[in-house]
Amino acid sequence: MSADLFSHFPLRKGRTHESCGPGATGFALALAGQGADQGGGPVMWVRPGWDGSALNPVGFGAYLDPQRLLLARPKTHAETLAVAEEALRSGAVPLVVVELNAAIDLTSGRRLQLAAEAGKSTGLCLIPEAMGSNAAETRWHCSPLFDADAGAADSTLQRWALIKNKSGTIAAWDVRWNAETRRVIVVSEAGKRQGAAGAAG
Repeated sequence: MSADLFSHFPLRKGRTHESCGPGATGFALALAGQGADQGGGPVMWVRPGWDGSALNPVGFGAYLDPQRLLLARPKTHAETLAVAEEALRSGAVPLVVVELNAAIDLTSGRRLQLAAEAGKSTGLCLIPEAMGSNAAETRWHCSPLFDADAGAADSTLQRWALIKNKSGTIAAWDVRWNAETRRVIVVSEAGKRQGAAGAAG
C-alpha cells in the first residue's frame, strides 16, 4: 500500500494520538511492545474504574513484559483525563495509553497535547469510533483481517488505516505482530500474499 508505515509508527513523541476500531487495543500493545527488548521503559495504561473487564497478562505478554505496565483505574471521565494529563506531563513514562468511553472537547484535547509536549512523552487515546478530538496529531482505525491463505497461523493480521494526520497524508497497511522480535511487520496486499510465511518480508 502507499507510503511507509515506519515514517508514522512508532508514533511521534511529544504528541497525543488516537486509535479506534476493534483492533485498537492491539495497536496500543504493539506500540508499547515495539522495541521493548531495548528497555522501552514503563507504560501507563489508564482505564475507567467502572469497567469490570481486565487486561489479561497472558494476552499482552506476547507484546511486552507485564512488569512494564502501570495500571490506573480512575472513577470518572474527568479523573481519567486528569490522570492521563499528569502522567504525560511528568515525563516519567514514555507512553501513556488512555481508554476513553466518551468524546473529549477541544480544550481537553489541547491540554493532553500540551502535557505530552512538556513531558516529551507519547499519548494514545483509545476512543469509540466517531468520537475523536480535533487536537489529536493522528488517528488510526485498526481492525483484524481474515486471511484464508494464512489461516490460523497468521491470526495477528491487522489492517491499520491512518485516517487523520496533521503532518501529512493518510494511508493504510496490512500488518502483523512478530512476538519473537517484538516488531510490527508490514505484509503484502491481500492479492499478492503467498501464505503467512511468504508475507513476513
